Order: sequence, then structure tokens, then C-alpha cells
Amino acid sequence: MQHSELNARGEWIDRFAIVLSGLCLVHCVLSIFVVALIASIGGLLVNPLVHEIGLGIAIPLGMLAFWRGLRAHGRLEPAMIGGSGLCLMAYALSLPHGVAGEVGFTVIGVSLVALGHTLNRRAFAAAE
Repeated sequence: MQHSELNARGEWIDRFAIVLSGLCLVHCVLSIFVVALIASIGGLLVNPLVHEIGLGIAIPLGMLAFWRGLRAHGRLEPAMIGGSGLCLMAYALSLPHGVAGEVGFTVIGVSLVALGHTLNRRAFAAAE
């Protein structure tokens, strides 16, 4: 399969993962403000299940996108950066919910995952 075919078929994975990372980041930041302003919806927005489901989606999506990228363009950096972000996100789940460290590790992790997917897309484009 040629690089352009892999890029055309696989680019949506990176795009979707970047959007998902952005939504996660917005969720984390907005949850803090919403909880402070409206305590009644705070329980829904900061429910740990939301984070567990998000990570359950992010891990296989990241693995698929970074594996396809590595196979197509051979650059390890996107997978290493994105994988580090996924590890930080997973570590954040092990911390007590709502503490500053949990939010910090999640935000840094999500940012690294988005950076990994961005680098993956650029490497796909450069390999064509």
C-alpha cells in the first residue's frame, strides 16, 4: 500500500484523536469552573467514569494511529510522545479524583497525545 493511500485512509484517525484530546482538555478545564459555579451539575461532569471511558477510547485509538504512522513513515517520535501522554492520563486515573495533581497530569497527558497526533499527521504528509 502506498504512503498516499495510508495517509488518506489513516489521517481521519489522527484528526479524530486530536479533536478528542481537545474535548478532553476543554472538559477538564471547564469542569473546574462549572463545579465552582454550579454544584448541582458538578457531579455529572467530574464523574470518574467519564475519565475511564475517555481513556478507554484514547488508548486503542492512539495505538492504532501511531502504529499506522510508524508503519507508513517510520518516525518513532509521534508514538513516543503520544504514548507518554497516554501513560500520564492513565496515571492521573490512579490519583484521588479532583486533586490538583490529577487535573495537572490529565492536562499534560492530553496535550502530549494531541502533540503526538499532530506530529504523526505531519510525518504522514512529509512521507508522501
